[in-house]
Amino acid sequence: MSVDTRPQQISPVGRARRSFREWRWQRPFWGGLWTLLAGFPIMYIPYQTMTLGDLHIRMATTAGAGSLIIGVLLVVLGLTLWFQQQSRIFAGVAAILLALVSLVVSNFGAFLVGFLLALIGGALGVSWAPGRPAAAAARPQPEPAVSLSKHDDGAAGAAGDAGDAGATDGGHRAD
Repeated sequence: MSVDTRPQQISPVGRARRSFREWRWQRPFWGGLWTLLAGFPIMYIPYQTMTLGDLHIRMATTAGAGSLIIGVLLVVLGLTLWFQQQSRIFAGVAAILLALVSLVVSNFGAFLVGFLLALIGGALGVSWAPGRPAAAAARPQPEPAVSLSKHDDGAAGAAGDAGDAGATDGGHRAD
């Protein structure tokens, strides 16, 4: 222990960082982030125009509107994972299904980048479970009021119960 035992003042940056960390731990943050990021390449790549010298190559397909819808839905599902933790399983499964649909609709899932991000983000969203608060985890579990073991610990037998004189295993007799 040091000589100076006063509590240290926390700077506003440290306070903001700590509150962001607590916010992030209470939700499937990484699943939401990856799902949100998956929507952008799926939305962007079908509408991209590549230029090679004087040659303009347009990547737009007939499924451009479908790609836009899939991308917007993935962004919305990523935000849903962040702000509506109760629907994390629905949002995760929907993100996985949209990732699979993007393989067919959106240039192989935006050249597999958006597909992989959505697949991993959806899986992280489905597998996330809220943790127990630290106070509840550190609290000792109370002893059971009734012993569920078959044999007694010997305290009652030492007192010399006369009522169980005929019983050999400590059970009750059905007279």
